[in-house]
Amino acid sequence: MPRISLIHATPLAVQPVNRAFADAWPEADIYNLLEDSLAPDLASSGQLTPEMTSRFERLALYAKDTGAEAILFTCSAFGPAIEAATKSVAPLLTLKPNEAMFHEAISTYQRVGMVATFGPSLAPMAREFKQMTEDLQSAVTLETTLATGAMEQLALGNSDSHNQMIADAARRLAHCDAIMLAQFSMAEAKPEITKFYDRPILTSPSSAIAALRRNLA
Repeated sequence: MPRISLIHATPLAVQPVNRAFADAWPEADIYNLLEDSLAPDLASSGQLTPEMTSRFERLALYAKDTGAEAILFTCSAFGPAIEAATKSVAPLLTLKPNEAMFHEAISTYQRVGMVATFGPSLAPMAREFKQMTEDLQSAVTLETTLATGAMEQLALGNSDSHNQMIADAARRLAHCDAIMLAQFSMAEAKPEITKFYDRPILTSPSSAIAALRRNLA
């Protein structure tokens, strides 16, 4: 089975993506690289710095040295740093956190909503979505909203409150053809949203695993 390195900038992403692999592709040989000072440093500085980019490059090179056949980044707020890290290990297969989910949404729907729990990730993710939309020559539109305070609730261990806050935010996007959950740590809120929303709900882990499986098969 392929060896896949999962690179995280927050411990909140570890369990959801590992659980998703266990459900969708248990045979995959996965392991976790966690650098949990990255997300707080980004939130504190308010912008991505060259030093943060360098840290991502070193993480990717370490993953390559361990014999990984692919790298999945799970930290959605670090797009440019991840792109630099991808170049540093080329031609190793790498996948940005929301790359597969965005591609699926842009290729399938006309009006897409996205809920996030990490404020600094919204702007870079919207830019990434727009760029992919232009590359694919699609007319899809994107609406975004922030589930304020949800990530903090999850960090405190209050998963029920976390999921409910995400569902409350998702109600603002109930008119969309599909809703995307931006952070890997949000995947477990999907059942709460299905209580009032009967259209597709896309999660980063599920879309990413499906894409990795296709590429590594």
